[in-house]
Amino acid sequence: MRKKVTKAVFPVAGLGTRFLPATKSVPKEIMTLVDRPLIQYAIDEARAAGIKEFIFVTSRGKGALEDYFDHSPVLEQELRSKNKTELLEILKNTNMDSGAIAYIRQHKALGLGHAVWCARRLIGNEPFAVILPDDVIAAEKPCLQQMVEAYNETGGNMVAAMEVPPERASSYGMLDVADDQGELVKIRGMVEKPKAEDAPSNLAVIGRYILSPNVLRNLNQLKSGSGGEIQLTDAIAAELTQGHDVYGYRFKGQRFDCGSKSGFLQATVSFGLGREELRDDLYAYLQDIMSVDKAAQ
Repeated sequence: MRKKVTKAVFPVAGLGTRFLPATKSVPKEIMTLVDRPLIQYAIDEARAAGIKEFIFVTSRGKGALEDYFDHSPVLEQELRSKNKTELLEILKNTNMDSGAIAYIRQHKALGLGHAVWCARRLIGNEPFAVILPDDVIAAEKPCLQQMVEAYNETGGNMVAAMEVPPERASSYGMLDVADDQGELVKIRGMVEKPKAEDAPSNLAVIGRYILSPNVLRNLNQLKSGSGGEIQLTDAIAAELTQGHDVYGYRFKGQRFDCGSKSGFLQATVSFGLGREELRDDLYAYLQDIMSVDKAAQ
């Protein structure tokens, strides 16, 4: 019987230098998209997929991230005394049960593969998910939930995939496709950040993974790869040479790269327009900006 995916790793050790000076004192994962921090979107997606154990790979200076998921008795009592039940309900989603969340330190920035490897003892011999909070995905059914449902049929390893233009290939791990079945793609290989002319397809890996514990053993053997870092894609590609299946999953939804300023701004506008109480005012404001810009031209 195939084991359920109930553990997820959240690599959040990065310094967020692209968002300085904000990230000098505030972890990037706590930066808010409309009214929720990036990490809350990742946690909500994981919960919807049936994740029960949350493993954060952190670094120095991430105390605010840990505090965010703690209970806040003073704030809760204040809201309760003022009968602000709706706000109390919102706070419930930010609280984690005792023992549900664990924090592991990544002392050196040696890459995504190394960050996942740091969580090996908590993962043990079980399949697990990896969620990169920078990748925020707007979808009717959360992306990881889509993947878990597909994984329950296929087993093996699975990565979220989306099509990118050739000039963007050097920013992603790219898939070498053996069998394209539409939603599901069977993979024969993976190439980390190739030049446009060397990309084996236009399908890129984005920040959602369901992985076999074999990947952790592969990470034990790896030396630094592209960019001098230990690449998770190399450990997944090793699964193929060992005769294990790796799939790409074309998820339904829109992905925003909130690791970049422009992506963060695009996500803010998109999620703002998706909120009924904000939509009209925001849309009117955007129309005003566009009309002024056209007039200036």
